[in-house]
Amino acid sequence: MIRAAADALVGSGRAPGARARVCRYTLRPAVNAIAETPPLRSFPLPSSPDRWPTDVEAFLRALAGPAWISQPGRHPGRHRVVATLLHGNEPSGARAILAWLRSGAVPAVDTSFFVASIAAALEPPAFSHRVLFGHRDLNRCFLPPFEGAEAALAEDVLRRVRGVAPEALIDLHNTTGATPPYGVGPARDRQRLALTALFADRYVHSNLKLGALIEAVQDTVPSVVIECGRASDERADRVAHDGLVRFLTAESLAPEALGSDRKRLDDLTVVAEPVRVCLQPGRALRYGELSAGERPDAETDLMIDLDIDRHNFETVAPGTPLGWLHPDRPWPFVATRADGAEVSRDLLRADGGRIEARRAFIPIMMTTDPEIAVQDCIFYAADRAPGS
Repeated sequence: MIRAAADALVGSGRAPGARARVCRYTLRPAVNAIAETPPLRSFPLPSSPDRWPTDVEAFLRALAGPAWISQPGRHPGRHRVVATLLHGNEPSGARAILAWLRSGAVPAVDTSFFVASIAAALEPPAFSHRVLFGHRDLNRCFLPPFEGAEAALAEDVLRRVRGVAPEALIDLHNTTGATPPYGVGPARDRQRLALTALFADRYVHSNLKLGALIEAVQDTVPSVVIECGRASDERADRVAHDGLVRFLTAESLAPEALGSDRKRLDDLTVVAEPVRVCLQPGRALRYGELSAGERPDAETDLMIDLDIDRHNFETVAPGTPLGWLHPDRPWPFVATRADGAEVSRDLLRADGGRIEARRAFIPIMMTTDPEIAVQDCIFYAADRAPGS
């Protein structure tokens, strides 16, 4: 898979006081990459909760592959689903599920846990690989056409979800940049806002079609993605754990029935219509901080501000610098709206080689990880929802 290496560059003729850290990416096969994605299997509950491993990596090794774990609840006949680890570098949800299972607590209703990309998560170093080399992103495989091993796994998950007809589904994720927790969903209804409020006080209403799990079930199951925060941040683990406990123990998930410990729905910040900002194929990307007037070197098409993730969920004003473009290189961005329109030059402009915001927008999921920027996207640009 793509692996990133970071080098601290000091001096080298740079202006006094300038700080630069350059992240490069190269393509390298993963050490223990599997040839084919294993099928989903049901994993039985142990005879006692304390028989679950204490360590999350041991837990994933015990599961051995994509797993569906079913736990009976206090009210049989009702069902909820929790998905996590759709990407191998996003461990907060797996940690939260393990803590719940070890606690011996009984959920309010029957619950199924789907733990997905175990091989990617365990590929050394653990929790550093979004997907394995040569494999598709599982969370881009839940819409037709269903072709290949990852799509077959996605189809099996969807069959199981439809079979239990859950009253709600949450999909727990992490980000690679610093960001507050937030929910994402395909509609701005009170049920999805209520699910989000169990975890966060921000919500992204998105109509983008990427092939994600919640897109495939959006018409039949109230469902949201919860971005718990940066994967390396213990606060993200707490968001996942505490929100999961609230989700699993609530007698009812109706907005009017949730307890006083939830965020008030009317206080949620809602942004809408995100645009996905990606790097054009074949462009060379680095992250760094350069003094005024310096340019990316001859091997770099685009250099992005090393601290770009500080802007997540802020309103970026026109003229805000975001990076630097090599003067002899073509435009490096492609930005796609939900309707398929390409709008990168509506969002961004190059001024003397400096990339800056052309108009005000609210960035989401700005990453400082070059692997993610290349594999997925650099960030999403959204606007404040009317009335929010």
